[in-house]
Amino acid sequence: MKTLHAVALALSLMVPAVGVQAKTSDRNQEMTIDAGAQSGTLVGDGVTTLSGGVTITQGTLDIRSAQADIHMKDGEAVRAVFTGKQAKMKQQLDDGTWMEAQADKIDYDIKKEIIVLTGNYTVKSAQGTNSGGTMTYNTATGQMNSGGDGQRVRTVIPPKNKGAAPAAKPAAAPAKATVPTAGSKK
Repeated sequence: MKTLHAVALALSLMVPAVGVQAKTSDRNQEMTIDAGAQSGTLVGDGVTTLSGGVTITQGTLDIRSAQADIHMKDGEAVRAVFTGKQAKMKQQLDDGTWMEAQADKIDYDIKKEIIVLTGNYTVKSAQGTNSGGTMTYNTATGQMNSGGDGQRVRTVIPPKNKGAAPAAKPAAAPAKATVPTAGSKK
């Protein structure tokens, strides 16, 4: 299960440009993996498939997907692929805020430390949201690339001073008063 810990930890680092880290204490928590079925081996080479609704929890980290494929090479996990409509992940960050990510496919290359979110991905945090068709995130360098797949990328950054009153709307023009004229019935 140590290899799945590496997967979970890397997924928790998915939020680019946030400047905060996943809750450090989560790494020292027990990991629980719950699935309807498991097929494969966690030793040698091959793929272990978790299916029937997969839930992985460790501290505040929570990953849910329809299926997870853990690719093994020489007894080590080298890749983890979470799929479903949609695979979801959330975790509390060290600053107390939450990060949530979802995509049709979350593909983590453990050796290269690269996560690819594919299929209507969305990443949300207190720093904003980023969504689109495909996002590639290098957990080692923090480099993020979105788009380039023919789909638009949308980033929303909230105002820094959320407590400030909204900008005043221009006052409406005063209603015209009707002044009775001579001969009118008013």
